[in-house]
Amino acid sequence: MDRITKAARLMIVSDLDHTMVDHHDPENLSLLRFNALWESNYRHDSLLVFSTGRSPTLYKQLRKEKPMLTPDITIMSVGTEITYGSSMLPDDGWVKILNQKWDRNIVIEETSKFPDLTLQAETEQRPHKVSFYVDKTKAQVVMKELSSRLEKRGLDVKLIYSGGMDLDVLPQGAGKGQALSYLLNKLKTEGTLPVNTLACGDSGNDAELFSIPDVYGVMVSNAQEELLQWHAENAKGNPNIIHAKERCAAGIIEAIGHFNLGSNTSPRDVADFVECKLDRVNPGYEVVKFYLFYERWRRGEAANCETYIASLKASCDPTATFVFPTGVEKTLHECIYAMKGCYGDQTGKQFRVWVDRVLSAPIGLNTWLVKFDKWELSGDERCCCVTTTKINAKGSGGASDGYTWVSVQQKWLEGYEKKDTSIWLF
Repeated sequence: MDRITKAARLMIVSDLDHTMVDHHDPENLSLLRFNALWESNYRHDSLLVFSTGRSPTLYKQLRKEKPMLTPDITIMSVGTEITYGSSMLPDDGWVKILNQKWDRNIVIEETSKFPDLTLQAETEQRPHKVSFYVDKTKAQVVMKELSSRLEKRGLDVKLIYSGGMDLDVLPQGAGKGQALSYLLNKLKTEGTLPVNTLACGDSGNDAELFSIPDVYGVMVSNAQEELLQWHAENAKGNPNIIHAKERCAAGIIEAIGHFNLGSNTSPRDVADFVECKLDRVNPGYEVVKFYLFYERWRRGEAANCETYIASLKASCDPTATFVFPTGVEKTLHECIYAMKGCYGDQTGKQFRVWVDRVLSAPIGLNTWLVKFDKWELSGDERCCCVTTTKINAKGSGGASDGYTWVSVQQKWLEGYEKKDTSIWLF
């Protein structure tokens, strides 16, 4: 979080499964739309928080399966674990809070007396979370009796039922809502409380997120009955919480626009980048725009015309260089010319390109150094390059006139090298 030295313009706190990630969308289009919006408009001055019931093991597994961005903060295991950055540095202060009136051994002992409870996989059992499956027809009776027994044993616990089958036993101080409250208080103490916060969810364990004062909330259109019932009973008249018309990540984009929290036009929704003009141009938008055009060109979705090629060349300094991850160096103009021969070579195929962690720093009056991870999905193969670019602002109008690419250098992200590099273009 130290990359932002002042209050974030927007902090999005989102559940993952069936909220940010749509498991019924094999093309992941809503997620890719959100990715492009975030990296082009928000990454440089806002915070992205993933709040999931998944354990670290299953969270990392999901990241390998879906084109997810890297969050600034990750809240896992139903609010019992908070970590920071790509290195996932744990928050020790949160651990101390959760240790109060909690004894995992007693929880295991008492829950073993309930035949209707079935332990979930070992990966889902965490220091401050014990997870079970229980039929929804038995859930309320089991929860009432279990809560009473644990209280008599001196524990102060919270029982969260979600998805019509998942029961989590946590310390009373845990949960997605408490974790978010802890974060907001921490940021406030540091003088960097976000200007706006948007909480996003679809199931019962997300309800707490919508109970925090001064936080906007969106229940995506595919929200489960348990969350909609909670809303009807507790927050029906709250104008700061909406039930989106769109599914999953598309519902999050909808909420950004509904609450006027910033731009909600994803670059993936822009038909013609040449004609597109933004009020808040930044290096992130330039990078996203370039790689989206590259994807469309390879998929045959952009018009095969000299106007686009000329526009690309005009955005590159004549002496601009590109250092491939293999170490080969060419001029950017050579790479653009080579791109002409690959038009539509991915038509009808599963080919997607997205960028992650787009961060820029000024290194001169009108010059920026931009670093990001460039991902490319082709069929079943996912590869990634850690990319560093240098770009200059065009003309006397500064960044509002656009940018000129001066250099690009790539290296493979370990474990995500491309097998056949003969057609690696950008």
